[in-house]
Amino acid sequence: METLYVILLFAPLVLILWLANRSEGEITAATSGELPSANGRSAGAALAFLLLIALYGLLIVFGVSAWIMGLLIASPEASEFGLVFHVEFDPLVLSAIGLGMWLPSLFGLVLLLPPVRRAAGRFLPDFRPNSPVHAVALSFTALIFVNLLTTLAAGLGNLADMLEQAPPTNLAPALWAQEAAMALMALVGVGWWTRRKLRDGLRRLAIVRPAVGQVLLGCAAGAGLAAAVVALEVWLPQIGIMNDADVERLSEQLLGPLVRQPFGILTLGVAAALGEESLFRGALQPRFGLLFTAALFALLHSTYGLSLATAIVFGIGLMLGIVRQRANTTTSMIVHATYNIGVSLIAASGLFK
Repeated sequence: METLYVILLFAPLVLILWLANRSEGEITAATSGELPSANGRSAGAALAFLLLIALYGLLIVFGVSAWIMGLLIASPEASEFGLVFHVEFDPLVLSAIGLGMWLPSLFGLVLLLPPVRRAAGRFLPDFRPNSPVHAVALSFTALIFVNLLTTLAAGLGNLADMLEQAPPTNLAPALWAQEAAMALMALVGVGWWTRRKLRDGLRRLAIVRPAVGQVLLGCAAGAGLAAAVVALEVWLPQIGIMNDADVERLSEQLLGPLVRQPFGILTLGVAAALGEESLFRGALQPRFGLLFTAALFALLHSTYGLSLATAIVFGIGLMLGIVRQRANTTTSMIVHATYNIGVSLIAASGLFK
């Protein structure tokens, strides 16, 4: 069921990217004289933008409805008008989830406006405001904030409690599906199926056959990074800097079953490296830059909330981005996979809580 949910979640995003890239190819051909000029516009771009507007529109409708309903249920004036609601949840949580849904969705629509895209082009290193693909990619960043804010609104402690009461679930298939969808988004986003062949798409993502030295460097860097982060998490509480207890509880509920089995550890290492590195370091970093990409990467991990763990993930994202700049995305994948596997093995060993 979780795997089907992931497929349904990512399918419209891939379709929008495909349409935007098809439009990008037509605009490029028109500019080079291969096709009649279309004044920088095409039906593909219009349809991609319409679908994106419809997606955000649905989120806004559901979000505003939940926001108002939660406020209405929580309002003391409701009983004065004879409105009585029998609910088993905190209506203010429902209202907060709705707010976390519609507010960043509205921001996603704002990011599509030409003046906003031109402003973004002055700050992002290789962002082209007139590119349909770049416009869609910029607008998609709002979905990360939808995910983060709705998770924070629901409450990390509440989510941990729900998972504790739920029957055991094998999350490995859903995680593989999610990371495969991210890799597909990266490939389609850089023009596979439309403007580029698979080999050219992989080259644009800097996914290449690594040299032996890069493999060794990636493994060593990943292992060293894992040791450094574990040492940091052991040392920080000694000086009074504690991680959020709800973050630790939720992480245990989500990742605990995976680190107790070899396939789960392999999933956490290989799947995450393939999907997240293809999308963030391969596709986005050349357009959005090192800092912005690392920030998006950190905020994507919404189950960490805004905590010490988020700051650590941001630092890891910076390191992976530097590896991508100095070598290639394949090497950053090796670093990422080695780091995740190393941390998982340390967690499974029980040496550190």
